[in-house]
Amino acid sequence: MKKIALCCFYFISLQNHAQLISEKQKVVDSTTSFLEKTEFKLGYFGNALWNPGLSSGAEYVIREKIRIKERKRGNKTITKQLLLNGNLGFYWDPRSHVGVFTDYGITWRRTNNKGKQISIEFNPLGYHRSFFPETYEVKNGEVDKVFLPGRGYYAPSLSLGFGRLRKGKKLTASYFNINFKLLTPYNTGSLPMVSFNYGYRFKLKKKKKHTKNEK
Repeated sequence: MKKIALCCFYFISLQNHAQLISEKQKVVDSTTSFLEKTEFKLGYFGNALWNPGLSSGAEYVIREKIRIKERKRGNKTITKQLLLNGNLGFYWDPRSHVGVFTDYGITWRRTNNKGKQISIEFNPLGYHRSFFPETYEVKNGEVDKVFLPGRGYYAPSLSLGFGRLRKGKKLTASYFNINFKLLTPYNTGSLPMVSFNYGYRFKLKKKKKHTKNEK
């Protein structure tokens, strides 16, 4: 009986040790380079659905948690990430103005076993600048042309995103985000804006140097 108990304890210890090793391999390593932790993104930006533009940005992983569920048909892996993000973009409203924006915040993302992703992005640091077409103003009875007419706004935003991983591709993932932004102060209050952007994420990796001993 003692031998059986010792054997059970031995196998349980081995299993726990293996699980710990597996978990350590899936945690973001503090020695990982900046480029390995960072993904860049580029995509189409549509303000109010019909005003065309472009958006770009970057995301940096600050925390990652991987959960493996054992199933009869195979293990199911769920990945949750916390990321710092920054965005820069513009759009063109043919009837009114050109808008340029930048924002910074944090993103929570969940990736399921099939590579499907859902994310929530909150950007408390946002700035929006509108540029109007040729504008003139009257000062002291004289008409003068305004230099870079427009106005700037504090513009926090919230986004809900959907995407999919693209394993083995240079473009590592696709995404579709619905964005809600608030321009303030706008006249006597605030102006809500709804937009969407669709694009791809990618990584910039340095090529490894091969030594003579490597085959």
